[in-house]
Amino acid sequence: MNKVLMAVLLAGFGTQIVKLIVLWFRHKTLTLRDLVVTGGMPSSHSAFVVSLATITYLEEGPGTFFAITLVLMLIVIRDAFGVRRSVGEEGIVINQVLKKIKLKTKTHFAMGHTPLQVLIGSLMGFIISLLVYLFL
Repeated sequence: MNKVLMAVLLAGFGTQIVKLIVLWFRHKTLTLRDLVVTGGMPSSHSAFVVSLATITYLEEGPGTFFAITLVLMLIVIRDAFGVRRSVGEEGIVINQVLKKIKLKTKTHFAMGHTPLQVLIGSLMGFIISLLVYLFL
């Protein structure tokens, strides 16, 4: 398997496993929904794209493909704790309004990530890519 794909998969799924462990210790229970829910510590979105940019740079240098992955990384990370976080906060307010007016409806929203969750996910993606590059 090529190193780029290996690093990205290990970073993304590795952070999801860490996220499940964090949820287990916090709530002492897991559900099937926890496998696919977005948000939480650490950010797997950030781990995926930072890993992609890092391993691309390490494998191919500062060329066009690295520039593309860098732009993608910046967009995804900005979205993870910017736009998605704002939408999640608005979802909380909407639920509070619906509850206050006693309107029975099921709503779902994803909170997005805090900057710390993005930082930890990014660090995991970076470190995993370095390890894949050096040892695989």
